[in-house]
Amino acid sequence: MAANFNNSAWFYDRLSRLIYGHALVNAQLYLLSFIKPGSRVLIVGGGTGWILEELTKIHPSGLLITYVEVAAAMMNLSKKRDIGGNEIVYIQNVIEQVNLTPGFDAVITPFLFDNFTEQTLKTVFTHIHTTLKPGALWLNADFQLTGKWWQQFLLKSMFVFFRLICGIEAGKLPEIKTCFISNSYTVVDERTFYSDFIVANIYRNAMVYM
Repeated sequence: MAANFNNSAWFYDRLSRLIYGHALVNAQLYLLSFIKPGSRVLIVGGGTGWILEELTKIHPSGLLITYVEVAAAMMNLSKKRDIGGNEIVYIQNVIEQVNLTPGFDAVITPFLFDNFTEQTLKTVFTHIHTTLKPGALWLNADFQLTGKWWQQFLLKSMFVFFRLICGIEAGKLPEIKTCFISNSYTVVDERTFYSDFIVANIYRNAMVYM
């Protein structure tokens, strides 16, 4: 069963800024700088959709965006965003149940994978992977543990909170980087935020497949 982020739509952005300041936002803004003009872009788990307006500031037109978000309340907020002259298709569903035409130049997964168990991560990852063209960019932002005691404490607190409020299935951070490496993705660039607790990775799909 998918997590229900409808319960958090009205306070999600404010809560994230209260805890992390602008770190979560800055990590995602860093990812957006790698989107090239005229790209076909897949956004999975875009939340309230503020990322659409930021992307439009960089590319006022010319993008073909597919926006997948499971929570109806989040999707309603996203549809109110200014997308300029870009073309966008909104899909309210879990990504693994969406049949998409392959050929995306880039996919953005902002703080998506920390919601999943290892098995669900592999299922979702594989599904997204098959939608990308060879050489496409995978722009991912998420949390990571680097040995600081407070990171584990804060992460556990988040899991407990979002399990209670939104019903996420995860109880610990899955092996996100390992999943990329095992699927032949190479790191193009990386930047960390919030004392290395938040990481923005730019991966390139190096595998040619049929």
